Amino acid sequence: MHTTILLGALIAFDAIMLILVLFLLSKYTKVKRSYDFFMRGKDAESMEDMIFDLEESLRQLRAEDQINKEAIRVLNKNQRASYQKVGIVRYNAFKDMGGKMSFALALLDYTNSGFILNTVHSREGCYLYIKTVDCGQTEVLLGAEEKDALERALGYTEA
Repeated sequence: MHTTILLGALIAFDAIMLILVLFLLSKYTKVKRSYDFFMRGKDAESMEDMIFDLEESLRQLRAEDQINKEAIRVLNKNQRASYQKVGIVRYNAFKDMGGKMSFALALLDYTNSGFILNTVHSREGCYLYIKTVDCGQTEVLLGAEEKDALERALGYTEA
């Protein structure tokens, strides 16, 4: 009786071992195929050269990355200093004139500093006025059209 139980346990153990060996054999075959594909046509020297070439390429990419980062910093600095906010209002300066020939133009940078250009067109001529803007504020009183152009440039109102 003990022999039968022992024999049954050994057969079960052998079956489990056979399944495990087949599983590991399939894994080994897969790894061997990957290794063969990787090493196809290569020897140790050419693999070493390939690694050195990759290392040199990586050094060059890092150097280019630093150059690009510096260029982006310069572009961001220049972009902040450029006029990027615009507000314009066309209007009739005088009731007897048509076509809205006069206009107020506000140009601001990233810090909301810049100027307001006001062009008043009449039959006698065209007059141009400029007022500075610092952080969205002016030191002089603005006309209604100039104020509207500034508000449009600041994004408070839409055209």
